[in-house]
Amino acid sequence: MGSLIYGPTGTRVEIDDRVLAHLKVVILTKLRRGEGFAFSWDKGTERGSGRDTMWLNPSIGLEFQFVGNRPASLNKVWLDELMASANSSGGLHVLPEHDRSKDNEVPTIY
Repeated sequence: MGSLIYGPTGTRVEIDDRVLAHLKVVILTKLRRGEGFAFSWDKGTERGSGRDTMWLNPSIGLEFQFVGNRPASLNKVWLDELMASANSSGGLHVLPEHDRSKDNEVPTIY
């Protein structure tokens, strides 16, 4: 389980490494373009359920921590779906991965 760590208070969101690898590509793409946006995730029953949202801004520090040593292969279809979510008025949401075929993989990005 990796982590996304954000802002001066070090807000930590625990996220599966594979999901985090895909979110990293989408989030960094948006921030590199100078775009701020909302990011929402489910807290899970172990944390009392519910949903949290934070505003991601290019001027605020962000860190991605991965537990595993090996980078995940990236699913182009899933990246496109996550990017569409990030570009929507509702902001980026963690969506389920649907198509994981080899045809949809893109080279691993560090």
